[in-house]
Amino acid sequence: MSLRTALAAMLLMPMIAVAADQSWTAYGGAAGGGQYSPLKEIDRTNVGRLHIAWVFRTGEFGQAMYRQKHLTFEANPLVVDGRMVVPTATGKVFALDPATGKPLWTYDAQIMKHAWYGDLASRGVSTWLDAQAPEGAACRRRIIFTTPDARLIELDAVDGKPCAGFGQDGEVDLRVGIRFRHKGGYSQTSPPAIIGDIAVVGSSIGDNGAVEQEQGVVRGYDLRTGKQLWGWDPIPRDAARAVANGWDPAQAAATGAGNAWPPLSVDPALGLVFVPTGSSSPDYSGAMRSGDNRDADSLVALHAATGEVAWRRQLVHHDLWDYDQASQPVLTDIDTASGRRPVVIQGTKTGFLFVFDRRNGEPVFPITETPVPASDAPGEVASPTQPMPIPALRLARTARLTGRDAWGITPFERDACARQMDGLRSEGIFTPPSLGGTLVSPGWAGGINWGGVSVDPVRQVAVAFVMDLPMQVTLIPRKEYENRDEDADEAKYPHLEFNDMEGTPYAMRRGVILSPLGVPCTAPPWGKMVAVDLRQGKVLWQRPLGTLESKTGLPMEVGAPGIGGAVTTAGGLIFIAATIDERFRAIDTDTGRTLWEEKLPAAGNATPSVYSVGGKEYVVLAAGGHGNLGTPAGDYIIAYTLDGQGPSLVFQYRFAATVVIVVLAIVTLVMAVVAWRRRRRRRARG
Repeated sequence: MSLRTALAAMLLMPMIAVAADQSWTAYGGAAGGGQYSPLKEIDRTNVGRLHIAWVFRTGEFGQAMYRQKHLTFEANPLVVDGRMVVPTATGKVFALDPATGKPLWTYDAQIMKHAWYGDLASRGVSTWLDAQAPEGAACRRRIIFTTPDARLIELDAVDGKPCAGFGQDGEVDLRVGIRFRHKGGYSQTSPPAIIGDIAVVGSSIGDNGAVEQEQGVVRGYDLRTGKQLWGWDPIPRDAARAVANGWDPAQAAATGAGNAWPPLSVDPALGLVFVPTGSSSPDYSGAMRSGDNRDADSLVALHAATGEVAWRRQLVHHDLWDYDQASQPVLTDIDTASGRRPVVIQGTKTGFLFVFDRRNGEPVFPITETPVPASDAPGEVASPTQPMPIPALRLARTARLTGRDAWGITPFERDACARQMDGLRSEGIFTPPSLGGTLVSPGWAGGINWGGVSVDPVRQVAVAFVMDLPMQVTLIPRKEYENRDEDADEAKYPHLEFNDMEGTPYAMRRGVILSPLGVPCTAPPWGKMVAVDLRQGKVLWQRPLGTLESKTGLPMEVGAPGIGGAVTTAGGLIFIAATIDERFRAIDTDTGRTLWEEKLPAAGNATPSVYSVGGKEYVVLAAGGHGNLGTPAGDYIIAYTLDGQGPSLVFQYRFAATVVIVVLAIVTLVMAVVAWRRRRRRRARG
C-alpha cells in the first residue's frame, strides 16, 4: 500500500466507523430505571454549543377536557427501531422520526373528554419485541401503553395500528374486576413494566376522597393475548392474610388504594418486579385502618411469573401525610465494603433515599426505627416510630419549623408568615394532622416526587430534584364540614384544597403555607439538586435549582418549586428542566455547576430522553407546562443536538452582556483616569 493510499484510508476511517445508534427503550432509559445514557458526544467541553435540532407540536391542549386546567405533559419519549414514540394525557400517541421530528403515525384512543379523571397525566409508553414472530410480521415490535380511562393498548410500532390478537381489538379494559367509587378516579398514568412476555401494570387512584376507594391491584398480562396472568393487592382482602400482615380483617376489606402509580422497575435476571406502593385510603385519617397498614407505602419485590411476594420493606408506617412511594425504583450496582452489590434505590416524598440489596431487601445503609410525635386527634393512633435512613440520606428539610423560621420579601410578609406558622402544630417530620392544623415538611409533593432519582453507574452517583415547601393540613370534624359555607371557605382559604375523607370522623384542608403575596413562608431554596455518593452514602454537593423569574421578573437562582426528572450521561452532564421558571439546564455531574441553559416555550415538567441517530447524540424533552403547578400549557417536543456552529442563544446573550459590561467598565475607568488627570492639571495651574 502506498503512503498516499494509507493516508487516505486513515482519513476515511472516522467517516466509515459511525457509532451504532443508541436507543431509549424504556421509561427512565432502561427496564431498571436510572435515567442514564452512556452517550458522551455531548460533554462538559461542548455543551455550550447545544442547539435546537427540531420541534414538534402535538396540538394537544386538552380541548373540551373536563378539568382542563389540571392537564399535564409529563411524557418521557421512547426511542426504538428508528422511531420516537410519545403519548399525551389526552389518549393520543405520536410516532416521530427521531432525527427530524417528522410525524410517522398518530393513534387516538378516543377517550371520553367530558368525563372526570382524577389525574390527567401520561408519563410514557413501553415496547416489546415478539421474538416468536417472523421478521416483517405485523406487531412483531409493539408499543404498549395505558390511558386515563384505564385501558391497556398494544399498537404495531411500524404503523400505529392496534394489534388484533391482543385483548379485544388491541385493548384490555383494566377496570374489569376492580371495585369502584368513581370510575374516573381509577386510571393509569405510568407505562407498563415489561419483563419477558408479561406487561405489569399498576394504577392511579384518588386516595383522599373516602375509605372505600378503588383497589390498587398490581396485575400481570400476557403480551400476546392480553390475558390476565396474576394480580397482587397490597391490601390483604382475605381474613387470614389480613391477620398475618397485622390488619384488622374488616378494615382491610373496606379500605382501598395502596396502589402503585409511578413507573415500576424489573430485573429480568432475578425475575423480579419492583413495586412502589402508596397509602391506603384515605391519606390523612387512619382511624378506619389501624396498625402499620403493611404493604401500603412500601417497596415490594414480586416474582414476575406469579405475582407472589419475594420480599417487602415498608418505608412509612400508617401513613397520615400522603407520603406514597412516588418515584420509580432504580436498579444499579454499587461498591460496598463487602464487595459489589446489586441494589435497588427508592427515593421518597420524605426526601429520603433508601438503598436495598435487590436480591433479598437487606438494607445497604442502616435504617433506624425513630420515635416520632403521637397524634392528638381523637380516634387516631399514629405509629410511634418511622423508618429513617442514615442522616446523610435524608435530603429534605425535616426539622421542626416555627414562626422564627418564617421568611418574607418584606417585614410585613415575614410577620404574616410567622403568625401562620406559630398557629400550627410543628414537631418536625411525621407530626400527625391535627384539628388545629399541622405544619408538614416535607409536604405531600415531596421531597422527591415522580421525577425520581437518576444514577450515573460509572461514577456511582445518584442525583435528584428535591423540594422543600412548607405545607399545612387541618382535620375538620365531619359535622362541621357538612355544615360549612363553601363560598365563605373558598374566600377564606383561596390557596387550599378540601377533601371529604368520607367514612372517617374528619374531612381535611391542605395546601402550601404562603405569604399574602403568594410566596412560600420559609426561606429558599424551595427546590434543589442533590448529588449523593452511593459508595460512601454521603452528599457530594447540593445547590438551588430554578429562579422566580416567571413570578417576580428576577433571574436570581434561589431554588424554585417544580416537578420532573433529571438524566445523567457518560459525558459528565445532568440534564433537567422541572422548575417553574421554564428553563432547561445542563449541569456538571461532578460539581453541580450550570454549564448551559435554554429558555423553553413552556415549562418542561417531564424527564428528558437521550439517544443517538446516525452517530449524532440528541437530548429530547416534552415541554408542556403543568396545570397543578400553575405553569402555562404547551404542546412542544424539543430535540437538541450539537449541530450549531457556535454557542447557544443564552450563552451568546451572556457573552454579549459580559462584553458590554467589560467595555463599560474599561470606558468608566478610562474616563475616571482622564478626569483625575484633569483635576491634577488644574491644581498644578492653580
